[in-house]
Amino acid sequence: MRPPSARSLRTLTLTLLTALGLTLTGLAAVPASASEPGYAALGDSYSSGLGAGSYLGSSGSCERSTKAYPYLWQAAHAPASFTFVACSGATTADVLNSQLSGLNGSTGLVSITIGGNDAGFASSMETCVLAGTSACLSAVSTAESFINNQLGALLDNTYAAIRAHAPNAHVVVLDYPHLYQVPGSCVFGISDTSRNAINGAADQLDGVIAKRAANAGFSFVDVRGAFTGHEICSSDSWLHSTTWPINESYHPTAAGQSGGYLPGFTSAAG
Repeated sequence: MRPPSARSLRTLTLTLLTALGLTLTGLAAVPASASEPGYAALGDSYSSGLGAGSYLGSSGSCERSTKAYPYLWQAAHAPASFTFVACSGATTADVLNSQLSGLNGSTGLVSITIGGNDAGFASSMETCVLAGTSACLSAVSTAESFINNQLGALLDNTYAAIRAHAPNAHVVVLDYPHLYQVPGSCVFGISDTSRNAINGAADQLDGVIAKRAANAGFSFVDVRGAFTGHEICSSDSWLHSTTWPINESYHPTAAGQSGGYLPGFTSAAG
């Protein structure tokens, strides 16, 4: 009986490897594909994607968008699981009460934006738009007092709870952009004095978030640089001004999610 040829042996080897679901790379057999760990997206409207359109019908008033940075990231990376619980209007209390149940020991990645609603972002903007510069400055001052005296402890509690529920996760905390380019191309609307005050409050908010995220051992992404040149009153805004539906006002557009938030999160997620 003739011994098998080298060609026959190679064909047999490849057949066996294929049957085992392996591919031949040099001298090593490696898995054909690998999945990202489970990913959970927590937080408020800046993470749910309010303002970006294309809302998931199942998300109801949370208005989670398929154009939000968490949804875009999971579509590109195919994590083992995707828990999308970020919700429009959420505060730190909402995260603690209703967004942590999907976290567990197998959660490998968590993202969150939170703190803006605790500080009264929506009501401050309403005052600034409807009541003039003096009232705006007073509202912003009240928000800043809360940010500097009370928000830090709320963030500490929230971050600690995330760590307790997802002990093995890499947690990425993202902040908020400046809303306005000052001076800018807006002829009407609130004064530049009010716009500067609102941007200043964002700086204070982001500073507290950055410090508390670092204290928790979490990664921090500052999106202000990405949004520079794309604020309201710029020629290429990635943020809604006063608009209809009214709740989309002062939130990122689809371009703001994909161009402002997604790149920073992708880099931090690793």
